[in-house]
Amino acid sequence: MYAIIDSGGRQVRVEPGAVVSVYRRPEPAGESVTFNSVLFVASDDGAFISGSPHVAGATVTAVVDGEAQGKKIRVFVKRRRGGMRKTSGHRTQLTRVRITSIETR
Repeated sequence: MYAIIDSGGRQVRVEPGAVVSVYRRPEPAGESVTFNSVLFVASDDGAFISGSPHVAGATVTAVVDGEAQGKKIRVFVKRRRGGMRKTSGHRTQLTRVRITSIETR
């Protein structure tokens, strides 16, 4: 069984027992998190439920494992004349969650 959830504007495919990274959440490590915006649910027997936009009554429960940082993103700006060059970058703050269950009604 797997599901596709919407978290922080990104769609993430999740399965029970999987550890995924989502955009930063305020919950501390060890606390339970429920995702209500489930877009798609597929069961092991091949049946699936697709939402428009969300599946009614479907929830994904997870436990927060900790925080992490994303890959370094470099931004380089250059103007053609005048010698203007500027480099900046950032690393996205992420939260690692371990999926415990996928439930549908």
